[in-house]
Amino acid sequence: MKSYLAVLGSPGAWRFLVPAFVARLPYAMLQLGILLLVQWSTGSYGVAGIAAAAGAVTQAVVGPQTGRLADRYGQRKVLIPQVAAHAVALGVLLALAASHAPAPALVTLSALAGASMPQVGSMVRVRWAHLLGGSGRLGTAFAVESITDELTFTLAPVLLVAVSTGFSPVWALLAALVMVVVGTLAFAAVGEGAPEPMPIRVRSQRGVLRLRGMAVLASAFVALGTVFGSLQVGITSSTAALGQASAAGPIYATFSGASFAGGILYGVVGWRIGAPVRLAATVGLLSAATAALTLAGSIPTLYGGAAVAGLVIAPAVITGYTLVETLVPAEVRTEAFTWLNGSIGLGIAAGAAVAGQLVDRSDSSAAFLVPPVTTGLAALLILTFLRSLKPTTDRSPAREPAPIT
Repeated sequence: MKSYLAVLGSPGAWRFLVPAFVARLPYAMLQLGILLLVQWSTGSYGVAGIAAAAGAVTQAVVGPQTGRLADRYGQRKVLIPQVAAHAVALGVLLALAASHAPAPALVTLSALAGASMPQVGSMVRVRWAHLLGGSGRLGTAFAVESITDELTFTLAPVLLVAVSTGFSPVWALLAALVMVVVGTLAFAAVGEGAPEPMPIRVRSQRGVLRLRGMAVLASAFVALGTVFGSLQVGITSSTAALGQASAAGPIYATFSGASFAGGILYGVVGWRIGAPVRLAATVGLLSAATAALTLAGSIPTLYGGAAVAGLVIAPAVITGYTLVETLVPAEVRTEAFTWLNGSIGLGIAAGAAVAGQLVDRSDSSAAFLVPPVTTGLAALLILTFLRSLKPTTDRSPAREPAPIT
């Protein structure tokens, strides 16, 4: 645990970590919150699903663009107007939902709320890379981030559902709105670890995705996202088919808890294997681990399969984020991290959608076919382009000055 204490003892770390955690809880609440809110308002799960998907897609697409702005103009100058826009969009959505407005208006505002969600998680990773870049402690720092993600995505749904059932989804998302505004403004006010603005842009129509290895990483992260999305559907439908629907929550919590443990273990190991090979190995192992779930025909085997898959997925995610520091120049790092975050989000939506179709057309276990296929293909992709994930001596992209105005 000395490695964790050393990382958390970095100058100013706690000053930005605490408000960032408050701001990131609503990030994990937004998609499910919109689903509950719109269903409560319209009575339609179909409309609610479209609204939640709209928020997820716009967040994934717009996030990298706000990351690019943060690289060029600084985190504070981007976060303050962004959280203001999010407060307006989500506030109007809540008002419209409370008044049972037409579905198109709710879907539109859901998309705007997703697009304006502050990308605090990516900016925290940039601060760690700025503070610890080039040191052996960066992998541990990203393990801290993985653990934080697991905490937020475990706690957030519990808080959201508790407030929604005790009061209403309006109150639940209103609480999320207060947290994201307070947390984001407090995070933006802390200067420790924040890199200086770098008024440089990458000369490329596709920007950061044209940089060495980034398209491979983004594709791999889409595959990792499908694991989360398809397991949510598969575990829910399988437990219902076995007559024990109430077991879905504990089983998915087992997956999250195992991922939490996997992240902790990853952070304390002194790795001698290069990160590109580690990524290929962990994604390949994840494919094998999730394949075992296709054979799970009872509640105990679902628990076991979820635990094994969770234990492997955190190291894969941490390794992918660690590679960004070696592949991407500092001036475009926020954009790179938001591309990976967005890729996971797209994977979650795609995995849930495909798994749902398979369950409807076949049976509950069909949902578990998605993750071994997607992660298996991702492992092959990584192996094929393994050299592109190895850093070169010159990591400077073709660039030109872009004056800050």
